[in-house]
Amino acid sequence: MQFADRLQNVETSAIRELFKLLGKPGIISFAGGFPDPGLFDVEGIAMASQAVLSANPGPVLQYGATEGYQPLREGISDFMAAKGAEVEPSGLIVTTGSQQALDLIGKTMISPGDKVIVEAPTFLATIQCFRLYGAHIIGAPIDANGVDVDRLEQLIVEHKPKLVYLVPSFGNPSGATLTLERRKRVLEIAVRTGTLVVEDDPYGELYFDQAPPPSLLALSAHVPGSRDCLAYCGSFSKILSPGLRVGWLIAPPQLLANATMCKQFSDAHTSNLTQAICAHYLTLSRLDATLDVVRATYAERARVMAQALTRALGDALAFDAPQGGMFFWARLTGAQGQSANAAEFSKRAIAHGVAFVPGAPFFAHDPDLSSLRLSFATADVARIEEGIARLGQAF
Repeated sequence: MQFADRLQNVETSAIRELFKLLGKPGIISFAGGFPDPGLFDVEGIAMASQAVLSANPGPVLQYGATEGYQPLREGISDFMAAKGAEVEPSGLIVTTGSQQALDLIGKTMISPGDKVIVEAPTFLATIQCFRLYGAHIIGAPIDANGVDVDRLEQLIVEHKPKLVYLVPSFGNPSGATLTLERRKRVLEIAVRTGTLVVEDDPYGELYFDQAPPPSLLALSAHVPGSRDCLAYCGSFSKILSPGLRVGWLIAPPQLLANATMCKQFSDAHTSNLTQAICAHYLTLSRLDATLDVVRATYAERARVMAQALTRALGDALAFDAPQGGMFFWARLTGAQGQSANAAEFSKRAIAHGVAFVPGAPFFAHDPDLSSLRLSFATADVARIEEGIARLGQAF
């Protein structure tokens, strides 16, 4: 078979490939980016499911509008307003997870050879998605406070990218959070250079002690012209359930219209049933209590992981403890004469019954081979302590 030329630009996910190695009994995995299913509000989701199937099941089991189930669009509008971002229901479309929102942006915005700036490191699936559409991807460096905006501005001026992609709050894989000052500067740069900024915000509600700064979307109300340079991808996957596959895209009208057209070609519409379940769930006033439990649980697991990493690896591993989200981003320092190659360390770790993801795949180019990502979301405290102890033995 002669496959499309675009497939030459991508390869399968390194994380998905790693999962194939995790089948042996007893292995402790810090590799995945999944929320803990034990924290899903199964009772509330069941109540919502029963309600929508009992009241008027015909419409929710039928084909629906590509833009989304209207009660859910209204519910998302209210959800965003509570986060300080005013958006009319007509100003968003419901997508099959926020991953589809990113794919629709790729379809509508990227032609082969177009330049796109992302964080270095960034969400692996975004690199794969944009490369599939032929993007030339450029990495902008980050630190514990998010993207280096001075360098970002230089790259924008130099390369004139089609768009910039950022995960400002508790990024995947970095765990970093963009400061309020840097967020404002990003919007100002976007207006000054006429650059589209795509804000991906799946983790913003997963804060520990205090909420992150307002989203770029919320702040755009205070930076004239910036709303026209901004697209926002949201998701219920990390805060309600990834299995429902419900996300949303907020964007300027012309981009939203083209994304809607492309979605018609892709899947016609996101499942009406899962949209209706989400819409009804939002009326039950259960989400805040669910998030309180999730935040407290993840905060405790992150604290335990930080302590265990310091105890097991000492100065051989450098990291900034995250203040939310699901991930630790760390670097092997090469201290004590040890190797600083995370891929080699990963193989030894798997042999000792513990897994993490080497950091290289999260870079579009010039990867940091010493970097690695560990997720604390799905392992309880006891397994975190045991797994990190095994890392120490593998080192």
